[in-house]
Amino acid sequence: QANLIFIISLLLGTTITISSNHWIMAWTGLEINTLAILPLISKSHHPRAIEAATKYFLTQSAASALILFSSMTNAWHTGQWDITQLTHPTSSLILTSAIAMKLGLVPFHFWFPEVLQGSPLTTGLLLSTIMKLPPIALLYMTSHSLNPTLLTTLAILSTALGGWMGLNQTQIRKVLAFSSISHLGWMAIIIVYNPKLTLLNFYLYAMMTATIFLTLNTIKVLKLSTLMTAWTKIPSLNAMLLLTLLSLAGLPPLTGFLPKWLIIQELTKQDMAPAATLISLLSLLSLFFYLRLAYCTTITLPPHTTNHMKQWRTNKSTSIMIAILTTMSVMLLPISPMILTIV
Repeated sequence: QANLIFIISLLLGTTITISSNHWIMAWTGLEINTLAILPLISKSHHPRAIEAATKYFLTQSAASALILFSSMTNAWHTGQWDITQLTHPTSSLILTSAIAMKLGLVPFHFWFPEVLQGSPLTTGLLLSTIMKLPPIALLYMTSHSLNPTLLTTLAILSTALGGWMGLNQTQIRKVLAFSSISHLGWMAIIIVYNPKLTLLNFYLYAMMTATIFLTLNTIKVLKLSTLMTAWTKIPSLNAMLLLTLLSLAGLPPLTGFLPKWLIIQELTKQDMAPAATLISLLSLLSLFFYLRLAYCTTITLPPHTTNHMKQWRTNKSTSIMIAILTTMSVMLLPISPMILTIV
């Protein structure tokens, strides 16, 4: 019952922020979102969950205060409270850093892996997907007045750090957090030049991440060592998890290649070939840890690697939701012309 209220509040907050024109309404939506997700993070009453909720609350409230500050500064100088009229340069700089805090872009990324590690998988899914939508919508609405140099710097740093710091993690939720940070880098680099591509990237990223979180939730896996023995539970689901992970890494015949391809193309059109080259090379770092996850999912056979017992195969059928999401996460590349006409 309580969960239903929190999830409705989440959807309400997200809708308010996305559909608002006035800065105060956008801020209200963000606050409703933050307050609705806090009980979902701290639900288990484990000390780590409480710590995660506290960290989340502190960073999000600081970011909200900065958003208010930037919109007030803009209103002070221009007399405008409209979101699309954020023309004052200082305001747009403050807003960019506030939204970077909300999203977990480098250098404001420290809270995100910790919070994700302290949350259950379903809450982690909400944090990685739906909680990123309102800040990205605000960036989308103000994209024409943002500072390209700052955003490109943040984006390249995010892709680099998201790749590097994910390399030696054994906790799957932390790996997914760093993967999220590096994907946000791809979204941030293109927001000034082609905001629709950012949204497309976000939708596809959210779809693939949802698939992975729901799959892990079905097979009840949180660490690499348990992932190695989980293939005996639902082998077919594990095979699809392998493909979804490779899709999230952006390998060509899969869906995840589409946003990367379009972003590199757009950056080249904007005479930013060096940035495109750099961000592509840095995404190879995250490819490494996706491959390691994929390797642990399907290729490694116990008992060569771990001394865990093999798990019983479950007769539980996989939900239709996972089936649809997995299919979309793997097979959307051929219909990319249709996707582009919709976007």
